[in-house]
Amino acid sequence: MKSENEMDFTGTLPEEDSDLRPETEIRHKRKRTHQEEEPEYTPEKPRHSQSSHHKTKKKKTSQKERRQRSARVYGVLIMLTVVFVVSISLAVGIIEVGKDMLGINGSQRLVLFNIPEGATTKEIAQNLYEDGIIRIPKAFEYFSRLSKDNANFVAGNHEISASMAYETLIAELSKSMADDDSQAVVDVMFPEGITLYDAAMKLQENNVCEASKFLYYFNAGNLGYEFEDHLPPASSTLKFYRMEGYCFPDTYTFYEESEPADVCRKIYMNFNLKITDEYYDRMNELGISLDETITLASIIQKEAAHDGDMPMISSVFWNRLNSPEYSKLQSDVTTLYVENVIKPNIELDNQAIYDAYDTYVCNGLPAGALCNPGIAAIEAVLYPAESDYYYFYANVDTGETYFARTLEEHNANIEMVERIRQGLPPVEEENPEGEEGAEQ
Repeated sequence: MKSENEMDFTGTLPEEDSDLRPETEIRHKRKRTHQEEEPEYTPEKPRHSQSSHHKTKKKKTSQKERRQRSARVYGVLIMLTVVFVVSISLAVGIIEVGKDMLGINGSQRLVLFNIPEGATTKEIAQNLYEDGIIRIPKAFEYFSRLSKDNANFVAGNHEISASMAYETLIAELSKSMADDDSQAVVDVMFPEGITLYDAAMKLQENNVCEASKFLYYFNAGNLGYEFEDHLPPASSTLKFYRMEGYCFPDTYTFYEESEPADVCRKIYMNFNLKITDEYYDRMNELGISLDETITLASIIQKEAAHDGDMPMISSVFWNRLNSPEYSKLQSDVTTLYVENVIKPNIELDNQAIYDAYDTYVCNGLPAGALCNPGIAAIEAVLYPAESDYYYFYANVDTGETYFARTLEEHNANIEMVERIRQGLPPVEEENPEGEEGAEQ
């Protein structure tokens, strides 16, 4: 039997004393009871791997879609670029064809174009391209085949320019000047040695154009021909007619009442054709410019009685130009040009210009040409004879020219010629050896 004060070591308290249980035990039971209420924890497979896999799959799908979208965008951009480039190319091509068909930006200078006998449209188009008249032979060929004039191309020479539209070119190549009944044509012949003033008067007399307008346009130049690139700047105040010497002597066919600029282009074109690359190469060898060549040729043209004397006369002037002892050419024809051409036609008296042309006053070549020389005179400048002569004197009656090495020989020649012209017998020479030397 247990006493009241003894504890029950069974681990329980009497029922009546249950309210006296320690609070800790109560809390412990509550805790345990709460734990019993929670579902039993069972280890699961890590959800992280499932979630990660799911997210990775979504991510991969998103990247693929983005790549597809990017590919589509790139494809569209490439297609647009191709369309843009093709469109621009077509537009540029159409513009270029249009410009060529209308002759836009083409040079206005006339060129002499030859159509051979039996030439086909394709051959004519190719020749036009090679001559710089057109830029697209196929376009011209196609256009000309559509034209009613296609079968009527006329063999021979035609004056055309790159500024002409296809329609105008076809019309010009399908006719000759003789076929044009709308305007009268006239042949004008410029002889060798004609001055520019006299050429202008000839044009006016033949009802081609007014002399004053021709002189204005001809001396203004800048018509786009190759030889103009070899000329000095148009800034010299000592030249009377800037383009004296460049009106090439020839027979020209003009329309009556032509535009002065068209007349000038035809003459410029002829000069441009006559001065070949061989001539320019020779000028470079001699160290002489085109303007100096034409100026000296104009003096030789005026001085020579006939073409055969020109190379020897040229040698006299070359010897003087290359010798410090003979600073002046002393050519009478330069003085005559001042008196007969410059003074009657100059607006204001100008002694500086007179002196610049008179070779008894100026040193070396005059300021410009005296006339328009022919090929023989030009070639005489470029290919002079070899001599040691410094003087010459011509018998204008017989056309014979006498050359001398010294002033004494020259004066003797003058006296001899004057006696012959007066019908007097020649003076007996005291020194036969001297004469023999002069005749060599």
